[in-house]
Amino acid sequence: MDRTKEIAGFLRSRRARVTPEEAGLPADGRVRRVPGLRRDEVARLAGVSTEYYTRLEQGRALNPSAEVVEAITRALRLDDTEREHLTDLLHSDTRPAARRAPARAQRVRPGLHLMLETLDHVPAFILGRRTDVLASNRLAREILTDFDALPANRRNLARFYLLDPKARETVGDWERIAAETAAMLRFEAGRYPQDRRLADLVGELTLQSPEFTGWWNDHKVLRRTHGAKHYHHPLVGELYFSYESFQVPGDAEQTLCVYNVEPNSPTAEALRVLASWTAPTIPAPWSTTPN
Repeated sequence: MDRTKEIAGFLRSRRARVTPEEAGLPADGRVRRVPGLRRDEVARLAGVSTEYYTRLEQGRALNPSAEVVEAITRALRLDDTEREHLTDLLHSDTRPAARRAPARAQRVRPGLHLMLETLDHVPAFILGRRTDVLASNRLAREILTDFDALPANRRNLARFYLLDPKARETVGDWERIAAETAAMLRFEAGRYPQDRRLADLVGELTLQSPEFTGWWNDHKVLRRTHGAKHYHHPLVGELYFSYESFQVPGDAEQTLCVYNVEPNSPTAEALRVLASWTAPTIPAPWSTTPN
């Protein structure tokens, strides 16, 4: 990832969405050729010189202070995730090598595998870097896709949402979910600018998904937290979930995702039926015939 281009693209996209009126700036009578704030207006709101802000947006002002980043955040009305992304971009050269380019393979410890199986009444899975699916329980594999049946290097949630034809048929509000997934990947790209596997995934999605490039170029960033999901299952119909994401204790780069359901709801009943239909077969014990 080209750090200079990423900083420029992100800051330009953020100032383009803020109007002078929203920022409380008086009309100056100048013709605006582009939407949103000009560089000098952002500089004025942030309390820095136009020259400095220009250098910052061009990636030539290295490692600005926390106070400057906070001032830019206020001027551009960034949310917490966007502020963290901007900090990652502006300080990527000072990140530890492991942060810039993770190399070690991620593993889910046995206790977490056991927990996933204990959560057998709702879908649950664990995501790693770049939305890799590190582990999933039976209902997650039934409702999304059977990640365990895929080669290890293809078990990825973004790849499923954006490239698998099944996802367009089964994921309710597919366009929103796919766009949010692209925003999650861009947030990861800011954290790990030299992650070759992430770059390869972005390249694959760019080539094979007609919509991905537009979402990627929006420079939107998103962190997994909570929200609503809707799926259409061919056997049990419409399923509605309220999902929660939790950072795994002991590994900040793993996220537990749980798709909760309202008790006694149609979705809860559908999951009960689905679980009974797809339960693994337990072989009958061997019997012997008396002589």
